[in-house]
Amino acid sequence: MVKKSAVLVSILVLLVACNLPFATRLATTSTPSPFPTAATTAMTTPTAMFSDTPLIPTEAQVTATVTAVPVSGHIVYSCYIDDNDDICIMNADGSDQAQLTHNPATDFYPSLSRDGKIILFSSNRDGHFEIYSMNTDGSNQTRLTKDIGNLYAPEFSPDGSQIVFTNQGVHYQHIWLMNKDGKNPHALTEGNFNNIDPTWAPNGQAIVFVSDRNSYDQLFIMSADGSSAFAVTTGTPYPNGRSSWSSDLSTLAFYSGTAAKLDRNIYLVSPSGHNLRQITVSGDNLAPSFSPDGNWIAFTSYRNAVNQVYIMRPDGSSVQRLTYTSYSCWQPRWGP
Repeated sequence: MVKKSAVLVSILVLLVACNLPFATRLATTSTPSPFPTAATTAMTTPTAMFSDTPLIPTEAQVTATVTAVPVSGHIVYSCYIDDNDDICIMNADGSDQAQLTHNPATDFYPSLSRDGKIILFSSNRDGHFEIYSMNTDGSNQTRLTKDIGNLYAPEFSPDGSQIVFTNQGVHYQHIWLMNKDGKNPHALTEGNFNNIDPTWAPNGQAIVFVSDRNSYDQLFIMSADGSSAFAVTTGTPYPNGRSSWSSDLSTLAFYSGTAAKLDRNIYLVSPSGHNLRQITVSGDNLAPSFSPDGNWIAFTSYRNAVNQVYIMRPDGSSVQRLTYTSYSCWQPRWGP
């Protein structure tokens, strides 16, 4: 395995080559860096980071609601209707909510393509979980995979040419990759441990995922070909489920906690493992997803007795509820 320092340098070269906006903002230093440095944070190692108390928002921030704040794009999500999980979609302000699938089976883990035209999802309508695609109006539902395992959490690469997903085998789950039409499926990770819930970096050069290779779940980043994996987090809080990457590559959002106690919360951390902060404080919050412009985060919360979809600012403020249903709405993913 490549040392973490070498991998960070490699990813830095890729990010600077892409001329990302945040690299420009750091141009006052001799070597622009997308990650926090000693000049921007007092924490010098991830280990030191996790010994600090996370920044927790005040109750006033959590409960503050700002109405008529402009947001754009669409949010796809799972909706538990008539005892089945289906796929729903809405505008990012909560308007025009629509149910797209109507199956006596489980349809979940939706995500939008970067052009906003195609939805990927996982479904067991054919006996076990396969990857499907459909248009954003629910038409042209197409099965892309066949009999390679139980498959979850599909997501298009930024250029739309490939799909990354989780493949649950007999003993372990691993990250796989295939072409957008389902051809050439192959494993990116292997070993006697689990690797799950992959999410592409916005520049397409890296993938963040959760792995228990160190005996407990942590966030990892690897190159898009599966090489050069390194740990972002190295201790508590332990990530649960899919994470999300901000559009400028500066921040990862994830959630952590205990489902049985309804005490999960959302955290942010830089890809280098620095600047950990907790941005929710109550209500069992999970499944964060950055808006395409990075100014908002969609998430699920159980704060009103049933899972519903909310949005908030990346500092945990300006919380707005988008769904008001008697059934659960969960797994939101934001797209164009």
